[in-house]
Amino acid sequence: MAKQFDVIALGELLIDFTENGQSEQGNPLLEANPGGAPCNVLAMLQKLGKRTAFVGKVGSDMFGRQLREAAESTGICMDYLRMDEHVHTTLAFVKTFPNGDRDFSFYRDPGADMMLTADELPGKGLQETKIFHFGTLSMTHPDVRFATRKAVTVAKEAGALISFDPNLRPPLWFSLEEAREQIAWGLSRCDILKIADNELEFMTGEKDLERGAKLLQEQYPNIRLLNVTAGADGSYGHFGDLHVFVPAFRLGGTIETTGAGDTFCACVLNYVLENGINKLNAKQLTEMLRFANAAAYLVTTKKGAIRSMPEPEQVREILARA
Repeated sequence: MAKQFDVIALGELLIDFTENGQSEQGNPLLEANPGGAPCNVLAMLQKLGKRTAFVGKVGSDMFGRQLREAAESTGICMDYLRMDEHVHTTLAFVKTFPNGDRDFSFYRDPGADMMLTADELPGKGLQETKIFHFGTLSMTHPDVRFATRKAVTVAKEAGALISFDPNLRPPLWFSLEEAREQIAWGLSRCDILKIADNELEFMTGEKDLERGAKLLQEQYPNIRLLNVTAGADGSYGHFGDLHVFVPAFRLGGTIETTGAGDTFCACVLNYVLENGINKLNAKQLTEMLRFANAAAYLVTTKKGAIRSMPEPEQVREILARA
């Protein structure tokens, strides 16, 4: 039976305030970029011609309206977005370092995204997707955690592949032990995993990425496709006994890394949608990671994420030059 959507994602939709110069008085100027990892993933999938929808909540305020408009402008279906009349939209302030890395400060206790409840989920909509994607920012508090778990269950029972990105943000958790427990739950439910090198070490204690990935494969045999991102070094793909490494594209012009991992994740999901997940070989894994790395590089040359996703033609141009 045909599904209405290729990918539905649940989670945070927020404003990333990023530095953009100084005022005449020497004060930092901040640009209000629409963001949030799950919607970033969907924005790139829309660029790749896929049908997507978002499940989440924002405040009924100027930022919430800005976010709805920004996401809708990309083509993402926002029919399942809830607007909270009492709690404001979550805000993130991003400090960018010279190498493009970031430090986050969140205004979120409470924030509208953490107010989503299970009875606000689109039950039928969750049954109409080929892939369901989620992270852990929607698992930091009890009610939204319950909603996330229910959404994963509904989508999985309807035959969807489950995609998971831990997206660890330590300041948002009451304790790192709680974060580890919730990430472990996500690992135990997903078919497709995108995990950053620091998150892999956090969960396994292994600095060696190959050994860390193997430990996760042994502990969570449900994970069919496991990808590890290692920032400026590149990415690793693991499928069964196959594993490949593809170096990052270092072509200069990096401004900040916001959205790079989400862009990478979207390209992987796009590859799975077009090629399946049952019989991937080393050549296909390499092809998948090269495209994902190139797209991730391009998004680092702009500020923000949702409105900064590259066109497929731009990605192919990068690949042709390499």
